[in-house]
Amino acid sequence: MMNSTAINYQISPLERLTYWAEVKGNDVYLTQPLADGSVEELTWAQVDDQARRMAQYLRSLNLPEHSNIILLGKNSAHWIVADLAIWMAGHVSVPLYATLSAESARYVMDHCEAQLLIVGKMGGQDDNWQQIRAVLPEGLPAVALPFAPQGDDFQYQQQWSEIMTHCSPLQQVDERDPEALATIIYTSGTTGKPKGVMHCFRSLCAPSMVTQELWHTGSDDRMLSYLPLAHIAERVAVEIPSLMFGFQLFFNHSLETFPQDLQRARPTRFFTVPRLWGKFYQAVCAKISPAKQKVLFALPVIGKQLKQKILRQLGLDCVRAGLTGAAPLAADIINWYRTLGLDLLEVFGMTENAATSHSTRPGDYVSGYVGTPLPGVTCVIADNGEVLTHSPGQMLGYYKNPQATAESYTADGLFHTGDRGELDSEGRLRITGRVKELFKTSKGKYIAPVPIENRLASSPLLEVVCVTGPGQPQPFVLAMLSPGVSQDEQALSAELGKLLDSVNAQLEEHERLDYMVVTRDPWTIESGMLTPTMKLRRDKIEEVYLGFADQWREQGRKVIWH
Repeated sequence: MMNSTAINYQISPLERLTYWAEVKGNDVYLTQPLADGSVEELTWAQVDDQARRMAQYLRSLNLPEHSNIILLGKNSAHWIVADLAIWMAGHVSVPLYATLSAESARYVMDHCEAQLLIVGKMGGQDDNWQQIRAVLPEGLPAVALPFAPQGDDFQYQQQWSEIMTHCSPLQQVDERDPEALATIIYTSGTTGKPKGVMHCFRSLCAPSMVTQELWHTGSDDRMLSYLPLAHIAERVAVEIPSLMFGFQLFFNHSLETFPQDLQRARPTRFFTVPRLWGKFYQAVCAKISPAKQKVLFALPVIGKQLKQKILRQLGLDCVRAGLTGAAPLAADIINWYRTLGLDLLEVFGMTENAATSHSTRPGDYVSGYVGTPLPGVTCVIADNGEVLTHSPGQMLGYYKNPQATAESYTADGLFHTGDRGELDSEGRLRITGRVKELFKTSKGKYIAPVPIENRLASSPLLEVVCVTGPGQPQPFVLAMLSPGVSQDEQALSAELGKLLDSVNAQLEEHERLDYMVVTRDPWTIESGMLTPTMKLRRDKIEEVYLGFADQWREQGRKVIWH
């Protein structure tokens, strides 16, 4: 493991790449699964060489200094190489989600004045390539990485294979100032236009530094990269620490191959969203009922063997740091993993602070809390309940939007997170909702939807829930069923009615849910109901459904199917 004094905020990912290429150049860094089931492995020396060749090509284009270059595609080994090449050439990477809507993609490319488009793994059924392709700015040159869509009359300026063959490696990589702009990450935008969050090399590296001792990060770690690299969390939890500490990354080929890809990686650090932790749990419970698990786990020898077997079959038996974030994870699921011997750590942060804010500590999990501030983080609760922070990972500001940047800070330099929260006596933070998500019923009572949604989300029956009802006598909940749940409406209505009664019994009278609406139409990124990071777009959901509220209330039923 690297000594904590061997690296500091001033060292960039490019310097670390050079270092690892020199000290263990023949060791595998990136493992990319292929369609035929085989894998392509890139060593540290090969990644360094390929990044330098791509950087030399970018230099040959004579783009303006510090040009913004769009990086579009699903996670792959060459996405990482391209990101490094952009930095080596002195430019700025602007990653786009593969599932981004055409409207948002066009807005980002225009707003950042993109000089070049690098296309990676795209063209499948689970991305938006055809729609994005149709709105590309006229004259924007494009370069194809491996796995980029081909043969559909789309003209690339250059192919990756040609660049690797004809370009020599860039010999002199200019030292990048730690405060130099490295990337612009456009927020997924639950409301309004996306904002371009500017991060420098210092803020991108800060998360690795402040969590190294907490998670015992070292060069012997392994991670699977499958959450979008266009999002800050995957960048600072996976890409950057792999470079800073020299550990191996594995990639996911497709949704269908995810179990095999996870088994191949056998990660020592695994970061994912609550939805996947929940699906793992539900898959095990479908094979071994919770009641049977309880009996078997209590047996000294058999219980220990069964717990190890479950983790091994999930591909999680080597995990030392299991991380969950982006949304709350039900306490009973966290406790289930702890029973297996995997201590899940909740993390809390946002794009603007490079996801560097709070984390639970090993052995210090308290239900409902996201942990205490990470080293170097300041956290204050404002008079209106808003969480205010300052972080080593703090952004440089919003791109071309100095007014929004200024408005996002208090007079004494604390950042307005927009989240409402509470601190306990030990400094642990509980998120109680969003400042702007409060709504008022027709009785004049304010409702904070998130705490109620968190209670409902603990049910394995529900995939996504949205508590709403502005202007109604009582709030109600819209819900989408979890995949694989029985479609027997009569039986499910009885179960969901019990869930509603159980949650209402824990709420104040003005918060109690009048009814539940189960929507048959899926909420997806493509329909605009969810952001690319799977957060609710409340304005879109309410635009579609609130018009039915009066007739739903008049039905007088506890569970309504729509």
